[in-house]
Amino acid sequence: MHREATIEVNGLRKRFGPTVALDGMSFTVRPGRVTGFVGPNGAGKSTTMRVILGLDAADTGTALVGGRPYGGLRDPLRHVGALLDAAALQPSRTARNHLLWLAHSQGLGTRRVDEVIEQVGLRSVARRRAGGFSLGMRQRLGIAAALLGDPPVLMLDEPVNGLDPEGIRWIRGFLRSLAAEGRAVLVSSHLMGELQDTADHLVVVGRGRVVADTGVADLIAAASQGRVAVRTLHPDRAMTALAHAGAAVTVTGRDTLTVSGLPAERIVTFLSANAVPFSEVAAHRATLEEAYMELTRDAVEFRAGREAAR
Repeated sequence: MHREATIEVNGLRKRFGPTVALDGMSFTVRPGRVTGFVGPNGAGKSTTMRVILGLDAADTGTALVGGRPYGGLRDPLRHVGALLDAAALQPSRTARNHLLWLAHSQGLGTRRVDEVIEQVGLRSVARRRAGGFSLGMRQRLGIAAALLGDPPVLMLDEPVNGLDPEGIRWIRGFLRSLAAEGRAVLVSSHLMGELQDTADHLVVVGRGRVVADTGVADLIAAASQGRVAVRTLHPDRAMTALAHAGAAVTVTGRDTLTVSGLPAERIVTFLSANAVPFSEVAAHRATLEEAYMELTRDAVEFRAGREAAR
């Protein structure tokens, strides 16, 4: 592992008055892969990213980029690039001048500015004022700024927000290509479908601490285990028959059910015995959304209950 291209978060704790924002947050973002950083609102994602970037101070614990705290990095844009707020720009500046201002503050040249403008697909609008940009164009400009120093570590908060379908397809491939170059890429998002197609690894957080730190494929496999998908034009009859057999049955579509508690061959037997026609009985493959909801259900219920009690 190239430590220069890592983020190491260890035991972060942070309070804002009576509110516990971080409660022992610990994880490592490794080079060569896209790591999704996900969790319910209020789980501690934004606070963690701000602590990593030295914008907030933790009460205890450490956050290191390439083995050093952000504040100890010389020319930080050459070590870590970040996009936390696409709106954080001077609207009267052109896109190119915005990047030139950032580049000159870090001793970077004009050639690099033009390279990143090309990389993110903004060449045709580079001399337009950024204040007139759509949210998707501002996202691309923010990503260009993060890339200026050609850093080994990238941190992006909701980078697909505001992008059109073409832009989303672009950023999927772009993030994977950056990781393939050996960079550590941390992406905070609430769009599980996008991460399923982009991330290699997930750090799932809730209540200020890590709930799961695992590969995307492993998480989906664990969530799929023991579940069977049934397709039938008679879902009500199928549910009745399978419930009497002791299975737990969930409606997942107009003509699809997800069944747990019975193996596929027993399901076929019970449906046939009750004369319930079906077109498919197969192992269920969970989506990343399903796996995520299962992991974070307690954190969401905890917060909802707390808010209701106020």
